[in-house]
Amino acid sequence: MTNCGRAHESPLKARAFPCRGFRTDQEASIVRLYTYYRSSAAYRVRIALALKGVVCEQVPVNLARHGGDQHSPAYRAINPQGRVPSLALDDGTVLIQSPAILEYLEDVFPDPPLLPRSAVERARVRGVAALIGCDIHPLNNSSPLNYLRQQLGQREAAASAWICNWIHAGFQAVERLIGDNDFCFGFTPSLADVYLIPQVFSARRFHVSLEAYPRILRVEALAATHPAFAAAHPSRQADATQSVHGSHGYDGSPPIPGREEPSSP
Repeated sequence: MTNCGRAHESPLKARAFPCRGFRTDQEASIVRLYTYYRSSAAYRVRIALALKGVVCEQVPVNLARHGGDQHSPAYRAINPQGRVPSLALDDGTVLIQSPAILEYLEDVFPDPPLLPRSAVERARVRGVAALIGCDIHPLNNSSPLNYLRQQLGQREAAASAWICNWIHAGFQAVERLIGDNDFCFGFTPSLADVYLIPQVFSARRFHVSLEAYPRILRVEALAATHPAFAAAHPSRQADATQSVHGSHGYDGSPPIPGREEPSSP
């Protein structure tokens, strides 16, 4: 067993998961995840970290407050794209984009694996993950929704119809591609589940009916009983309380300065 992270000062204390995984090399240690509780992409990474037992600090970046902390010069210095998640290593490296971060975690912390051994089965799992990550999630992310509302002048009803259309189009395919029992592709969670559960959360947030997807609902119910998925759930994140405690961070820390334009999570 190894120490998968090390303590650093942060406005948010590390969420301590048992460190079950082992490292394959002497890569730099993970020290900090920049996250937002409702971000599907950050949610994926939180699930993977929890499944692999990796301990790191989780620093909230509020995507909705006062135009979005992600637009500040302070955060753009960390991630020039101004998105979450960002994963900081102790050698100063910052990894961006959830697919790349998840691949890094699988390479460096292979136990427990998120991909099966067979090349064909690995491709099947990756196919469902890509379907969700490339064809569903981007179309109901904040940037295209804001463009619909602001640049194209679409009302909220049109934006909601857009969201429902693309979630249903993707879920119809996912429902046919995953298995009849247990998680998406077997007894243990895979990369497909890491992508699916955050997208289900998003669908429920946007009031998309899921009755037509019994396999997806089965996976959702099973994941709800798994400690790693439970720990990563948006409702369990410290920044989920900001809507109750006001615009400051969970521990009263001030927001990151220098916002640019309105954004929604």
